[in-house]
Amino acid sequence: MRGREKLTHLDSCTPGMAQALPDLPMDKTIMVRLLRIGFFGMASYFEQVFRDADISENGFHVLCLLAATESGSESPTELAEMVGTSRSNTTRLLNELAASGYVERTAGCRDARRQLVSILPTGREKVDETVLRVSEPLENAFSDLSKNELAQLDLLLRKMIVSFDKSARALRIVA
Repeated sequence: MRGREKLTHLDSCTPGMAQALPDLPMDKTIMVRLLRIGFFGMASYFEQVFRDADISENGFHVLCLLAATESGSESPTELAEMVGTSRSNTTRLLNELAASGYVERTAGCRDARRQLVSILPTGREKVDETVLRVSEPLENAFSDLSKNELAQLDLLLRKMIVSFDKSARALRIVA
């Protein structure tokens, strides 16, 4: 199903959902559904690009984060948070990147129990090579948005991300 078809389906089933679930805040539910459809579409859009580059999207993201740090190193926990994936998935991802020779793990200087992940020269090369493959599709993916719309979307997404700091569980306990 293409994007317009997904949106048509969302619009056509929303009234029925609102009627069947009257206590569900429909405007917020639609936002969640739009975000899920958008993120799924984005993953699908870039899937072949990353397959051709022989690296996963999350693997590329990890290498970009490491390349952007002054030290070229970061903790697995911090990487998991910034990539937006679970710690167990990050462990699997780091194992793959290490096996490919892109990163290495070392024990922390002050605390040997704390690991650091560092980008290797081959990892830096992989980032540079993948950037060349990703740049044009990335530009195309957002080409229907003006600079002002991109700035507005950036602002709104940042605001949404901060709003998730309020724990839904804590709100239920108060109620």
